[in-house]
Amino acid sequence: MRQDEDSVRVVRDVLGAEIVGAYLYGSAVQGGLGPHSDVDVLVVARRRTAPRQRRALVDGLLSVSGAYPRRGAARPIELTLVVESDVRPWRYPPRCEFQYGEWLRDELVRGDTPTPTRDPDLALLLTMVRQHSSPLVGPLPEDVLDPVPWQDLERALVAGVPDLRAELASDTRNVVLTLARIWTTLTTGTISSKEAAADWALGRLPAEHRPVLDRARAVHRGEQEEHWQDLLADVRPCVDHITRVIERMTGGDRSAGRAPGDH
Repeated sequence: MRQDEDSVRVVRDVLGAEIVGAYLYGSAVQGGLGPHSDVDVLVVARRRTAPRQRRALVDGLLSVSGAYPRRGAARPIELTLVVESDVRPWRYPPRCEFQYGEWLRDELVRGDTPTPTRDPDLALLLTMVRQHSSPLVGPLPEDVLDPVPWQDLERALVAGVPDLRAELASDTRNVVLTLARIWTTLTTGTISSKEAAADWALGRLPAEHRPVLDRARAVHRGEQEEHWQDLLADVRPCVDHITRVIERMTGGDRSAGRAPGDH
């Protein structure tokens, strides 16, 4: 059984008929699924969840996600759950009911459970689902999700830059590729795969910054092992350059879209 099916089975076991739709999106449907890529799934539910339901989702997903799952294929799952009435009609910033990702595994294994929160990044995620996704359950995404206005999408893209930069040392490949995708999206209006965004951005970067993005793309493709020691002095200047381009395009408002916690 594929991991998208595994994840939907976990959600069905917990929420049953409360599922409106489930959608596979991201690299798996945009042709850029690399060895490090997540299986990205969005679930839309009819009602908000109880803490016990969110814990059951965590326990189920821990068993099928990651490099060494207890059953199924070996690939990380990123599953996001939204409630239909929280995202339709659209308003910004949207409310995320639940999110599972492997970067949370240590906390989740210790017993932490994700709680609902306002998440500007959902503007990007829901746009990706509307543009490029495959229904796993339910109707087409455009019949379930409202379009995200460009202004809100731009606000969300800019809001994510400071947090990305803060993770540069621990998640270099992903930070470089994600910044390239933000740049590409702001310029083209289309959300590409990380690989396609890197292809686009490489032709527009100054020559001295290209090796960093080229390395990130090669690691994403599985063509190289992830190592940065030989480019360590070049990584931050590359990231700084792309950040300045993004700031010039958006007026430099790097705090736009930040939202207080919800409830």
